[in-house]
Amino acid sequence: QVQLVESGGGLVQAGGSLRLSCAASGRTISSYAMGWFRQAPGQEREFVAAINRSSGSPYYAESVKGRFTIFRNNANYTVYLQMNSLKPEDTAVYYCAAVRTALRPVKKDEYNYWGQGTQVTVSS
Repeated sequence: QVQLVESGGGLVQAGGSLRLSCAASGRTISSYAMGWFRQAPGQEREFVAAINRSSGSPYYAESVKGRFTIFRNNANYTVYLQMNSLKPEDTAVYYCAAVRTALRPVKKDEYNYWGQGTQVTVSS
């Protein structure tokens, strides 16, 4: 079992930055691909970013490309999402996810471990 706990969400003005963290416990995440997803009220949970277990080939949704960066530190069992140039449409609950694979899944159904989410609110 892998337990994931997100932190770092909050309220920020448009154009600002936040860094989300996802801390894993239970076991090392070095064998796991990690992803970030988000869900706005009344909408489906959508893919934001993913990174494979060796930190290669990060992949981003078009809506965040160039503004968000996913990276990980396997030594401290943590994955991060650096969010810059935030927009009001980035407002959502952000979820961290993990799956034991060498690939880099982008579909939420491919992940089997989830955190509880952290709220990000971007004011205009």
